Amino acid sequence: MKLVLTEFVTLDGVSQGPGSPTEDTSDGFTRGGWLVPFMDDLFVRRAAEWLHRADALLLGRRTYDAFARDWPQITDPDDPFTELMNSLPKYVVSTTLTEASWNPTTILTTIDSVAELKQQSGNELQIHGSARLGAVLVGQGLVDVVRLVVAPAVIGAGRRLFEHPSDTAGLELTAHEATPAGLLLLEYDVVGAAVMGEYAGVTPRERAR
Repeated sequence: MKLVLTEFVTLDGVSQGPGSPTEDTSDGFTRGGWLVPFMDDLFVRRAAEWLHRADALLLGRRTYDAFARDWPQITDPDDPFTELMNSLPKYVVSTTLTEASWNPTTILTTIDSVAELKQQSGNELQIHGSARLGAVLVGQGLVDVVRLVVAPAVIGAGRRLFEHPSDTAGLELTAHEATPAGLLLLEYDVVGAAVMGEYAGVTPRERAR
């Protein structure tokens, strides 16, 4: 399976609390809900299409606890996400979780277990939320695709997606789209380490123009 990191971020890279001011108030964060004003029909369609590519979900402990609390309570038959979110196999990476009630769930205790899980046949193993887990896995070279939804907002506080990467990562843009409400939908393949260079000025040909 391809490991796909799907994240909602602000223009300044904040990934904390996109859906509600009370979604994640850890570390005193009070500026949640920044994605909601821009959730138009095109975004919902694309997000549903992405979820339908998933054969399983991979989550960190914090996101798992929140999802396990909230998703089983959604009963709207017209919601495009609920059935899949509740029925897909879920894997949670945690050294402290001892049992999981949001079935079907498997607890993974090591990053090596994620590498082993990727070897299974299937389409996409998707990380939703779980930004800290996602950043670690990008640094470990385990993420194949980064899928970002960028909101046109600068929050100025909160946890950022790649605040403490353990290594560099090079990305190749493979798809991009803007929604009517202003969201940028960006998809990148992870192609190894980031390439560095040094600007040497314009070439002689360019000077002659």
